[in-house]
Formats: sequence, C-alpha cells, structure tokens
Amino acid sequence: MLRIAEIFGPTIQGEGAVIGQPTVFVRAGGCDYRCSWCDSLHAVDSEYRHTWAKMSAADVMTEVERLSGGIPLTVSLSGGNPAIQDFAELIALGRAKGYEFACETQGSVARSWFADLAPLILSPKPPSSGETVDWDAFDACIQASGQADVVMKIVVFDDTDYVWAKDVAARFPDLPLYLQPGNHTPPPPDAEDAQIDMDGIMRRYEWLIDKTLADQWYTVKILPQLHVLVWGNKRGV
Repeated sequence: MLRIAEIFGPTIQGEGAVIGQPTVFVRAGGCDYRCSWCDSLHAVDSEYRHTWAKMSAADVMTEVERLSGGIPLTVSLSGGNPAIQDFAELIALGRAKGYEFACETQGSVARSWFADLAPLILSPKPPSSGETVDWDAFDACIQASGQADVVMKIVVFDDTDYVWAKDVAARFPDLPLYLQPGNHTPPPPDAEDAQIDMDGIMRRYEWLIDKTLADQWYTVKILPQLHVLVWGNKRGV
C-alpha cells in the first residue's frame, strides 16, 4: 500500500523542466529529509501521518483517471520524498493507459522505476536546507535512471546556496540545471491559504537572475515557482 498525502489536479506544473505542463499531482507521504524551509510539511512530518491515505496503486490510478477525465496527461510524483516508496506498479498501470510520469526527489534513494520516468528531476538540497547531500546515493539515482531524461533543480536562498549550486553544476556538467528562488514564507502544514511575501520572492528572483548573468553563467535556466506567483501558498493547485 502507498502512503498518499494528497492527489490533486489537473493543474499546471509550477517549476522546473516541465513548467506550465498540465499535470495531476500524486503527493506521497513521508520523507527522509527535514529541510528548514520545507513548504510541504503536511507530506513530510510523521505528525501528519494520520492524514495520509493508504491506497493501492490501482486506487491511485483510478483517482488520477477521475481527475483527468480519462484523458492521459503527465502525473507528477512528489512529496515528501516519493522515492522512499515503490511506485513501480502505479507507473506501469498509468503508462499502459498512455499517462506519463515525472518525479521530483532529492536523490537520496535510488529506484529501478526511475528508468520509466519522463523526466526524473533530482533536486539536491543546498546548505540553507540544513541537510547534507550523500553524493554516492545521488550518483546511484542517476545510474538507476537508465535512458530516462534526468535534470537537476536547485532552490537558491542566498549567496552560500548560489556558490554551492555552481559547484554542483560543475560536478554534473551533462545534466540540465534549473535554478529557482526559494520561498522564504512557506505555509504552515495545515494552512489552506497562507499569506505570502510576493515582493520578497520577486526581489530574490531578480537577484538570482542578475547574479547568474553577471557571472556569465549561461548554461542554467532561471525560473520562478509559477504556482506561487499565481496561487501563492494555496494548497492543491
């Protein structure tokens, strides 16, 4: 059985390599990280375990089909860290019906089903998160992806994160890299529509653009969190 914090959509993917793409989100419950600025604690902290549904892969797929009206689209596996659970059966069920699956994970747990994703988004957490990346585990995730497309996404809050991101880009020069400014006003876990400092986020986005261009770092893509710009911290979109 899968532990599912929420299933919602269709909406658009708000960040990274498939930004703007119509998507149904399957948010897994549980995570092996506790990032200081986590914006999805309701899907991370075991304190909220009682809100997670135990669902079979078939049940999850039935809900995805209901939400999408049976029309195949992209299903995004998120969390928490979806890689700590086995989504192989769900992916097989969905792909047989024409759905594609993307997954975002910090790269701490490798799974064979990474090879069936389109794409695998690896999001190593920078120093501001308070977590330390296990690069051997991260490399194992890349190896597990096989022929699947793999991209990186790094959230940047400050100069330390920025320098760290440049080092990561140098370490993995063949992986496309997306940078995004961090949301420094994450919602409380049980908030349905929390306030957000939009001006602060946009100032950080402008700072990040200026910083990369001044450094002539032209191989990176710099994107906002589109869903935050449209819906703020509202959940389920």
